[in-house]
Formats: sequence, C-alpha cells, structure tokens
Amino acid sequence: VLQFMGSSECHFINGTEKVRLVQRYIYNRQQYVMFDSDVGLHVGFTPYGERFAKQANSDPVFMESRRTAVDWYCRYNYELDAPFSVERR
Repeated sequence: VLQFMGSSECHFINGTEKVRLVQRYIYNRQQYVMFDSDVGLHVGFTPYGERFAKQANSDPVFMESRRTAVDWYCRYNYELDAPFSVERR
C-alpha cells in the first residue's frame, strides 16, 4: 500500500502580526519536500524531492502563489479558527 499525504500548517505569532506557512509532502511515511514561507523556497529531502523542489522553485507563477498563500490561506482562515484555537483556555 502506497500513501501520499500533504499537510499545510499555519503558525500565528501575535495574532496575524507574524504568520508562517509550512507545507509538507509525504510519500510512504517519508517527507520528501517542504515549503516554508520564511525561507520562500521548496526544500527537497530525497532525490525525487530535490528534483521536485528544483522544478517548483524555477516556476515563477507557482512560487508566487506559494509565497502569497500566507495571505489568502492563513490570514483568511485565522478569523474562522481563532474562536476555537486562540480564545479557548
């Protein structure tokens, strides 16, 4: 059985003042590539991941959508998630 999984995590520091997006791509329980909005590039961890990262990083349209995902994905969803994650104590 082969398994592919992608996960996106938004890390909020001081509300929406500092936001970090981390996207991980996993195949067969091994992370092969990761995108970190602080770095601004994909980083490969396996030979396939390195090829994927090189190809993704060379596509300016794809990279622009990844870099702006902090605004349209994380900050947009912050208002929906805040009552459940921030205000609960």
